[in-house]
Amino acid sequence: MGRAVDTLGVTAAFLRSLDDMGLVVAQRSPGGHRRYSRNQLRLLSRVRELVSNGTAVEAACRIVSLEEQLADARRDLRDQTADDRS
Repeated sequence: MGRAVDTLGVTAAFLRSLDDMGLVVAQRSPGGHRRYSRNQLRLLSRVRELVSNGTAVEAACRIVSLEEQLADARRDLRDQTADDRS
């Protein structure tokens, strides 16, 4: 978690709160430390950006979740369109 805190410029408590909200579920090292993937760090960075701009944490998590759903839907549509053209 220490590297994530440094990389994102947030507190450990902020990361724990996002983990508790279920936005990301960190993997655990054998020693029990939280470990975040690059994609999770990207999501956490987006939440930090929104919160820094005055968005409530809960709303920022919802926005990021919806942005991810939209990106997934666009990828699925693009893949389906590519399959239809084949």
